[in-house]
Amino acid sequence: MPYSKQHKSDVRARIVESARRLFNRHGFDHVTIDQLMAEAGLTRGGFYAHFRSKEAVFAAATASFLNGRGAIWRDEAGVDPTAGQVEMAQRMVESYLSRDHLTQTEDQCPLIAYATDVPRAGPKVQESYRELLEGMVSLFDANLAETGAASRQKALSLAALCVGGMVVARALPNDGIAEEIRVAALNDASSLWLGKDAPLDQTQQEAQAA
Repeated sequence: MPYSKQHKSDVRARIVESARRLFNRHGFDHVTIDQLMAEAGLTRGGFYAHFRSKEAVFAAATASFLNGRGAIWRDEAGVDPTAGQVEMAQRMVESYLSRDHLTQTEDQCPLIAYATDVPRAGPKVQESYRELLEGMVSLFDANLAETGAASRQKALSLAALCVGGMVVARALPNDGIAEEIRVAALNDASSLWLGKDAPLDQTQQEAQAA
């Protein structure tokens, strides 16, 4: 009996989610199709029923984040992308530039985790990365006080500060400067770009309590 469309869809989703976690953990070059399928609890032979190449599943893993793990993460942070409130942009910034996000490697946003892999990848991967970035920019754009070109410019700057700050911090995870960079990016995004008082984040709370 042939598998149903739902079964095929579920298996594909398992492969994509396993790929997302492994690529986050090890990077594109250090993940094999055998490893990917073992992570999903499947055999290698089933891979090609869903994807033509490792790069194709890499593109799918990148694209899946926006409405998959990313949606769960936004819900947990209380972010409503359609609210039209600066508070939503602030919540996004605080959650994105949090210590938890920096240390949760498997669930980290692909904009951070794949930043060094994407320039060497093909057009489909780069397009999925661009679409994910545009999703972040659009969330900021829809929740800023400005309109038109000014809002778009500020949204782009916020996205660059969030992603760039985390990419640099992730490169030095066990160095004190990583925390300094993360907190500096959080404070500047809040005070310079959103007009909010810099939030007292986890690191600053611990320092005050010491």
